[in-house]
Amino acid sequence: MSTVGTTARRGAGFLASLLRIVGMVIVAILVIHIVFTLLDANPANFVTQFVAEWSAMFNLGLGNLFTPDQPKMAVTLNYGVAAIVWLLVTTLVVRLVRRIA
Repeated sequence: MSTVGTTARRGAGFLASLLRIVGMVIVAILVIHIVFTLLDANPANFVTQFVAEWSAMFNLGLGNLFTPDQPKMAVTLNYGVAAIVWLLVTTLVVRLVRRIA
């Protein structure tokens, strides 16, 4: 019986680690998009396009939450809020998964 509990804890630990990695990758994509925007990265570059496309998928609909006159400020605020939300949700979900097991 104790091996079932141990296996469940290991599985939950693995799942929590996997969820944390996925969440941190999403946060990193959003932050890299902000950095590329602030540093005027070439929008025709493959890496810049890749990051912009993925960050648009993960912005949680917050891409136009704030509408300041400066486009760089808009990206920083909107994608920054999305990154913070992803970080908080990831932390909460990982804690819940670890607590369940």
